[in-house]
Amino acid sequence: MLTHDAALQWIARWDRQQEGYMPDREERFTALIDAVEALGRPDPLVIDLGCGPGSLSARLLERLPRARVVSVDADPLLLGLGRAAYPGLRFVPADLRTPGWTGLLGLDGPADAAVSTTALHWISATDLHRVYGELAGVLRPGGLLLNGDHLDSEDVTPTLSRLERALRGRETERVFGADRPEDWSAWWAAVSADPALAALDSERTTAGAGHHGSESHLLSQHVEALRAAGFSEIGTLWQRGDNRLLCAVREGGARPLGAVHA
Repeated sequence: MLTHDAALQWIARWDRQQEGYMPDREERFTALIDAVEALGRPDPLVIDLGCGPGSLSARLLERLPRARVVSVDADPLLLGLGRAAYPGLRFVPADLRTPGWTGLLGLDGPADAAVSTTALHWISATDLHRVYGELAGVLRPGGLLLNGDHLDSEDVTPTLSRLERALRGRETERVFGADRPEDWSAWWAAVSADPALAALDSERTTAGAGHHGSESHLLSQHVEALRAAGFSEIGTLWQRGDNRLLCAVREGGARPLGAVHA
């Protein structure tokens, strides 16, 4: 049986594994939550897209305890870890690639922000248009999409894109040297070896958690899909190398504090 303490330990190990790919992960979390806080609402309604085990959602509630966070993911094992670790969060099983996913959220009104970190690049460019289109339908006018991810500009500025990736590589080397954390594959292998996670792990093959690699890693793919979905101002709020916090403003409302032009 998965206990609260065991789930917290697995999530701490998840966080460490993720930091191996982005040593400034916590800084990006801070910038994203700063943007939500800058909306000036004490109890914002926030949707966490591809929430995984709830790392970002939990940090949001630590900073904004009156926030209402709906945490969405397709992976039953990651959702199981999140539910065991963070009983105060509401986790919703939904595959963003499936039309109508917003109907599963149980929202009691339009959301103030949708957030995501290192998740939406798994969605194909075609599906991304539909995801952002449906998302626009549940965000209030002036609401924000805040997406922290590795987004390349190689199709537009290839030299800058190579430099951005080089900066990330050097930062990773500086922070970890030869002592890199376990990688994605090693973390999942360890999960599969834990009897306490066997039931959740077996569900992964039937619950829409699979993907085909990084399918929308280009910044231009996200900007195009957001514009088509009715987002107006789109730009980068924070960046280190190719690690960006992309912000988009839902059309129809007053400009929120912190919005930037594309």
